[in-house]
Amino acid sequence: MSKRKKILITGAAGFLGSHLCDLFVKKNYHVIAMDNLITGRIENFEHLFPEENFEFCNHDVTKYIHVSGTLDYILHFASPASPIDYLKIPIQTLKVGSLGIHNCLGLAKAKNARILIASTSEVYGDPEVHPQTEDYWGHVNPVGPRGVYDEAKRFQEAITMAYHTFHGVDTRIVRIFNTYGPRMRLNDGRVLPAFIGQALRGQDLTIFGDGSQTRSFCYVDDLMDGIYSLLHSNHTDPINIGNPSEISIADFADEIIQLTGTTQKVIYQDLPVNDPKQRRPDISRAKAILNWEPKVNRSEGLKRTYAYFKSLSDDELNETAHYNFDNYIIR
Repeated sequence: MSKRKKILITGAAGFLGSHLCDLFVKKNYHVIAMDNLITGRIENFEHLFPEENFEFCNHDVTKYIHVSGTLDYILHFASPASPIDYLKIPIQTLKVGSLGIHNCLGLAKAKNARILIASTSEVYGDPEVHPQTEDYWGHVNPVGPRGVYDEAKRFQEAITMAYHTFHGVDTRIVRIFNTYGPRMRLNDGRVLPAFIGQALRGQDLTIFGDGSQTRSFCYVDDLMDGIYSLLHSNHTDPINIGNPSEISIADFADEIIQLTGTTQKVIYQDLPVNDPKQRRPDISRAKAILNWEPKVNRSEGLKRTYAYFKSLSDDELNETAHYNFDNYIIR
């Protein structure tokens, strides 16, 4: 019987991190789930506690990381990811994208482990190229309100490539486009949970801007398949993983109204500063190198996601953003 592979997943209590824990536990890896719970929820993976190949480590990755014994893989997914989060905790966002990735890369070097980092379509900023290919360098305002997240991820890519070229660390970079599914927080400020949350609470659906801006939504199961394929590939340059099916926010609001039977109206507010006008991945590289493309269409994915949100309690439905600063020092 072959030895069980060991994988460290940072940001494991978050939306994507917890789904990664499910995936790798199911595939019989020994999973070390690391999170300081500043934005993550332990409820996202508590169902895994009885599993013998799962362990939780409550730790802040901006501090020194210790893992005993061998380590085969690291997935660095620790970071605030929603506008509400990184606008309220900007210093933590920058620290996890600099000190946090530095610690993870140092651990990967020491353990001779392969590391995959979660980058984002936000490295393209408000793009002047459409759809966005991996060769596009982006259009980002480093000192704007979104800069703390955008630049943290851009730095994360830069230091990862530096460790790859200078130290020979085995690295992978995934640029994640808008992803949705169960375990998203209704209060995290992103358009899909915002619309569904408003529908469930009987509130008007709020569109920022005139609704002509576009997004492309990838169901979380498809993203997990893409990440798994990339981790086990030989590709070290950044690669887009997302669904190229593009839709305007106004049309998306109509889809949510049809899905939820909402009788409320749509209201419009000012577009936030530097909010991207267009977002659609070019996934030619993922198709060619990983033989990957999304399988779940938006209609089916939305039904699954809506069923999850409808199952939440009234307290969860009305929960406001919460930050756990226990043992977290802001300098």
